[in-house]
Amino acid sequence: MEQNEVLKALQRDHAAELKLAAERLNGTARHTEIIPSPVLSEMTGHEILLKPENLQVTGSFKIRGAYNKIASLSDEQLAHGIVTASAGNHAQGVAYAARERGAKATICMPQITPPLKVDATKAYGADVVLYGEVFDESAAHAQELSDKEGMIYVPPFDDYEVLCGQGTIGLEILEDVPNVTDVVVPLGGGGLGAGVALAIKTFKPEVRVIGAIPEGSPAWKNSLSAGRVVPADEVRTSAEGVAVKRPGDLTFA
Repeated sequence: MEQNEVLKALQRDHAAELKLAAERLNGTARHTEIIPSPVLSEMTGHEILLKPENLQVTGSFKIRGAYNKIASLSDEQLAHGIVTASAGNHAQGVAYAARERGAKATICMPQITPPLKVDATKAYGADVVLYGEVFDESAAHAQELSDKEGMIYVPPFDDYEVLCGQGTIGLEILEDVPNVTDVVVPLGGGGLGAGVALAIKTFKPEVRVIGAIPEGSPAWKNSLSAGRVVPADEVRTSAEGVAVKRPGDLTFA
């Protein structure tokens, strides 16, 4: 994302935008129930609560950001179609949201994507284009389609509306656990982490937000230490959802 776009996003009315995202998602995304974890609580000596977004529509929190982004588009923009790149959860979130808004969705996926994920994405009505060996090649092709055919590109994380959609998780935590002291959130590209942090810090700044990363995926740690986005030289982790070489420019900011 260009620096001027980042600065413009940072100047928006975050409280109003987060509340608008919650309104857009009402009736589409589930308000997932907070559940206690006796095992983790006993292990740590603290009360540990879990927010099971795996029970969310499409099986992931990604529906929140994808739907909020697509709901923010005009009818004219929707008529051009939606395009994105993903190997899984974001793909299904975009496909579902596009179907709900009556827009055509094209999802670019790496050729190594498991057939189960391809079929799940097609089941929501999207066209799937298998392109490239890795995600970066698929993403470049999706951007190329966007530029050439005028389709609206929906980024997986580095986008303000996507970020606010994910931030509705933070709003629900504050509503359901008013005495919360710490929120731990995984960091991949940063859409979830930045969105939750934005919501928590906007409405209850005394709550600590902790980003969790695998040791083998050091991009966030290195970037925060340097005070700027620093791509990781190497990523080694079995947790593919947070195996990201470079944080998003907006999510880092």
